[in-house]
This record gives sequence, C-alpha cells and structure tokens, in this order.
Amino acid sequence: MTPEGHKPVLVYDVGGSHVSAALCQDGAYRLGRVVSGSHAGSQTADGFLKLLYSLGMEAADGSSACGAQIAVPGPFDFDAGVSLMQHKLPYLYGLNLAQLLAQRFVWRADQVRFVHDAAAFLLGEIGAGAAREASRAIGITLGTGIGSAYSVDGRLVTDGDGVPPGGEIWNLPYEDGIVEDSISARAIRRSYERHAHLVAEPADIASKAPNDSAAAFAFSEFGRHLGSVLRIVAAEFRPDVLILGGGISRSACLFLPPAHRELGDLNLRLQVSALGEEAALVGAAVAWRTRRHSHC
Repeated sequence: MTPEGHKPVLVYDVGGSHVSAALCQDGAYRLGRVVSGSHAGSQTADGFLKLLYSLGMEAADGSSACGAQIAVPGPFDFDAGVSLMQHKLPYLYGLNLAQLLAQRFVWRADQVRFVHDAAAFLLGEIGAGAAREASRAIGITLGTGIGSAYSVDGRLVTDGDGVPPGGEIWNLPYEDGIVEDSISARAIRRSYERHAHLVAEPADIASKAPNDSAAAFAFSEFGRHLGSVLRIVAAEFRPDVLILGGGISRSACLFLPPAHRELGDLNLRLQVSALGEEAALVGAAVAWRTRRHSHC
C-alpha cells in the first residue's frame, strides 16, 4: 500500500468570491491543473458544497484522492470543520462542512480538513517558495483585509516572543483604530474616493495610478501604513523574511517603495510571494502532508 503522504490529495483555496482547487500528487508539492469557480452567485450552503465537489472532481480528473485540505478565511473552527463566519459566506455559519463535504465524496469526515488561509499561504512559501531557507518568517496576505502567519524553523507558531495572539495582526491597535482600517481594500477605496471623488475597486485604482495622482497617492498611503505596521510587527520577532501575498500584492510596485522607506534601517527582507496565487493551494498540501497520525 502507498503511504498516505504520497497519495493524491485535493487542495482548495476559498477566497472572497472564488474557489480554486487542484490535485497534489506527491511530496514535492507539485500541483495538477488548477481549476476555479465563483461562489458569489450561490448564496446557499448547498450551492457552495456543489461548487467544491464539482471543482474537486474536475481537478482530480479520474484520480482517486485520499482526502481534501481546504484553506479558508476565519473565524472558523478548523479542527471541527465548522464555519464561524458571519460577515463572509454567512450561509455557512454553524455548519459542519467537513461532514457535509465528506458525504458528497463518500469519505469519512476526518478526510476533509481545514487550515487558515493566511497560514496556508505561509506554509506554501515554506514548502516550495520564498521561505524555504528561512529560520523565521512572517506571511502577510493583502486583500479584503490583512491576514498574517508566523513560522519558526518551518513550523507555524501562534504565540511566543514577538508573536501577537493567534499570530493575527489585523486587529492590533494602530493610529486611531486598528491595523485593518489602514491596510485593506477598503482603505485604498476610501483614500481614492476622498481625493478623486470617485468610487473604484483597488484593481481599477492600480491601473489608473500611472496617470492619476489620486490613485497613486492611495497606494502610496497604503504602502506607508504597511511599512509602519511591519516595522512594529517585525521589531521583536526579527524574521529573516517577510512575504507578501493576496490580490493587492499584484500591485506591489505601487506600494513597496513607501513601505521600504518606513522600514528604514530595519534589516528585513520584504518580498512578494514566489508562488503567487498557488501559494495557499501548495500550503494546503503542506498542511495535509505534515499532519501526524492521519490515515486514509
């Protein structure tokens, strides 16, 4: 019998409006074809589960998967497989998704596992990306909000010197509010609206930046706040590398210069994800492979 560590496993990345899935077939974390679909129109638990099942079957393409590891945003009871989200995907609140999805695949419930999406992002970079050689690393995802994860010697940590509770920085006090007030998609939208008197999404604002001073300022202000927060976050933890991912990181050229200026003389390697949109999928595979005492 082939050890479970080398059996194919389905991996998922659940985002704000889309789900991506792929089959990871070996311990080198190589992914098969990545497929994706929108869950924005489903608005029901049944529709969401149908989407995960259909994407899984498409990604597996006839192969037999040992189980599934799903990267999801919080709040979520990752051990039980129960969603605690009310502001995102509220129709999933309180449901045992591990049990419900396992029924569709005709698996045991323990063959469906969950991991925080920010943790999956950093695990992916540790397994096959920019943090492979790092003794201490921080992963930051920039999107609707700001996600974070910390690692020491390749293992995730949620406490210890320089690590905020749960490894989360989004709710740390910053200026007159919390970090997420200044580092998020809504912060970019708010800045642009304040200066241009127009409403636009971050991707559109980024495309305007070369010829629009209000758009350029929105990202410059975002970068200034990011650098200021990262200076505080990294001061005690002292990471070897701090890796940026998430949708907003695609526009890194617009906000990294002011972020670096805020970091000043802090000896910190700040870089964009090496794996891009596949980081959380690879990280989900890492989470599956490194979990002990699991059997198919």
